[in-house]
Amino acid sequence: MINGNYFVFLQPKYKNQANKYYMNLLEIILLAIALAMDCFTVSIVSGIILQKQGNQYSSVMRMAFLFGFFQAMMPLLGWLGVSHFQTYMEAYDHWIAFCLLAFIGGKMVKESFDDEEEQHFNPCKLKTQLLLAIATSIDALAIGISFACTGYNALSQLTLPLIIIGLVSFFFSIIGYHLGRRFGKTITRRLKPELVGGAILIIIGVKILISHLLE
Repeated sequence: MINGNYFVFLQPKYKNQANKYYMNLLEIILLAIALAMDCFTVSIVSGIILQKQGNQYSSVMRMAFLFGFFQAMMPLLGWLGVSHFQTYMEAYDHWIAFCLLAFIGGKMVKESFDDEEEQHFNPCKLKTQLLLAIATSIDALAIGISFACTGYNALSQLTLPLIIIGLVSFFFSIIGYHLGRRFGKTITRRLKPELVGGAILIIIGVKILISHLLE
């Protein structure tokens, strides 16, 4: 039997008698877009770097899937672990994201000064895609915590938000990749894509870290 609260997302702004707040459909979509911005940016960088290598559709689809999957799973993990690990997640999630992005970005910046044949950063590698997917989504653990704190008590209530979050990140990743490929030639005439991409990843990491430290 379907829980009646499952369809609460399609209503305007719903509060029950316990003053619990449920997001409506528009709010969920806006939240999903906000969460997708980091993987969207990373996908643009990947498209710029890969624009010399011809079409890499299978790798790009895998990258988009991983971005969408982890972006949806992190809020679920945050929701599941809220009672036992909330303090630890809030204390360390931003540091983990920063360290991963700074490591990958620093490696890209370093390799941008190597000879072209010595450069090793490849967004098509599964290991690289996994690290980027985790780094750009780990911040979403806090969203799962907020879900738990605002009245999402059943997994059925989370199904629609998680699906939307995952799908939006998936499609934004594909769009970002194609934007990077489309405008990559213009950028690479003036700048080293690995240098720009590495700097962008480091900036994203710093942004995540500062936004949490200033809370």
